[in-house]
Amino acid sequence: MSGNLILFIAYVAYLFIASCVTFVLFLKDKKMAQGGGGPVRIKEKTLLGACVFGGAIGGFIGRLVAHHKTNKIYFSFTIYLSLLLEIAAFVVLLVFAVK
Repeated sequence: MSGNLILFIAYVAYLFIASCVTFVLFLKDKKMAQGGGGPVRIKEKTLLGACVFGGAIGGFIGRLVAHHKTNKIYFSFTIYLSLLLEIAAFVVLLVFAVK
């Protein structure tokens, strides 16, 4: 197995784990928001940070499923930009992995 293929597999595994965590964060924050929120809501910086650092797919799906933060333009911009960057990195690593 080549080093490029191992790197590609590691990247895909990282994206999967980060997306699952981000998805759960979005669902949990939505549930807390519906229950009055209280002092322990998940910060917007945390949600966006999770999207930027590999969880954009989970954040995107979490927003759709939970209908959470859908009116916030900066959330949409950040998630879409992160998705584009993750997809670009995926394609680049895939090209080098199959070479």
